[in-house]
Amino acid sequence: MGAGHSHGPASLGPAPRQLRLLVALLVGPLVLATVVGLVALWPDGDLEITSPGADVQRGTATVQEIVPCRREAAGCRAAQVELHSGPGAPGQAEAVLPYGDGAPEVEPGDRIVVTYVAQGEAGEQYAFQDFDRGPPLLTLTVLFALGVLALSRWRGIGSLVSLAFSLVLIAVFTLPAIMEGAAPLAVAVVTAAAIMVVTLYLSHGFTVRSTVAMLGTLVSLAVIAGLGWVFTTVGHFTGLVDEGSQYISSIAAQVDLHGLLLAGLVIGALGVLDDVTVTQTWAVWELADLDPDASARSLFVRAMRIGRSHVASTVNTLVLAYVGATLPLMLVFSALELPFGIAVSQEVVAQEVVRGLVGGLGIIAAVPVTTAIAALVAAQLVRQRRTAGSGPSHRA
Repeated sequence: MGAGHSHGPASLGPAPRQLRLLVALLVGPLVLATVVGLVALWPDGDLEITSPGADVQRGTATVQEIVPCRREAAGCRAAQVELHSGPGAPGQAEAVLPYGDGAPEVEPGDRIVVTYVAQGEAGEQYAFQDFDRGPPLLTLTVLFALGVLALSRWRGIGSLVSLAFSLVLIAVFTLPAIMEGAAPLAVAVVTAAAIMVVTLYLSHGFTVRSTVAMLGTLVSLAVIAGLGWVFTTVGHFTGLVDEGSQYISSIAAQVDLHGLLLAGLVIGALGVLDDVTVTQTWAVWELADLDPDASARSLFVRAMRIGRSHVASTVNTLVLAYVGATLPLMLVFSALELPFGIAVSQEVVAQEVVRGLVGGLGIIAAVPVTTAIAALVAAQLVRQRRTAGSGPSHRA
């Protein structure tokens, strides 16, 4: 390499005008379709749901002292608590604690979540629901953010903002839209597209590389959505397999549970696809920078070697994550001595199998698709750099 060659993907130089125009033609309709989808599917907030527990309010408290409860029952306990939020806060109250075999141990100093029922008898209006895990979760979140910033520096800020955007979008758009009866798969696709556009450009900059990664992600999401629809339909999946789904069906019959399964599959695979497509695109850029004479075919072949190793580890990670989610249930089936084939075919397990395998196929598709697009674009940038000669480095 010559002494004037600057390392890193930025040295490929600015994209030629024709390439920038092509990128705009590809990205423009995607962004427009995403905006239209958000507007068309945005929840209007008119949905009213009558929940069986609508008269129950919740708050947080700290246990001051464990005392006998007022009801005459063996083992019954109560706690004097300091209310921090919810009905009666700030103030003191007596909350009934769970008792019996397997009941959680509550001690003075514990932060807990309490329920409040106004119609309850004196001394029994408040009751323990769960431990308040807010403080440790907040501490863990801060440690996570500091770790990201320490390693990624200014890029970490973009990543954290992107993560916050993703969570807020799901909270204010995805969940309410599905609850109001919108098609879950359509909502998930619009959500994924919006997250994809904002996350990739905010985390990695408005560059050709980010656009290539986005296109690879989009194609892979289409593969996942298509395969997911086919196999959940052929497999007669209902989506009505856990307590959460059953509860939703009882209070919001308008929610399409089969579509909800597909929506979870699409959104769940997005994060892994982002990692794969960005890695492959950046790998091609680095290879093109190190070898200015490389052809698109050469870049593709060499980057695919990296991609194969990445797929092997990523697919294994994805499948094991879904297997881990069903491990307690598999133990139940094992205790019942169900044959493995029958246990796996149970919908509650089979849906995780489909998620893992369909997500894996999406990753497998993402590597060659993204690598091919990146190799073609990077080769074009290399040719442009050779034609223009050495000059100042610009971001591509």
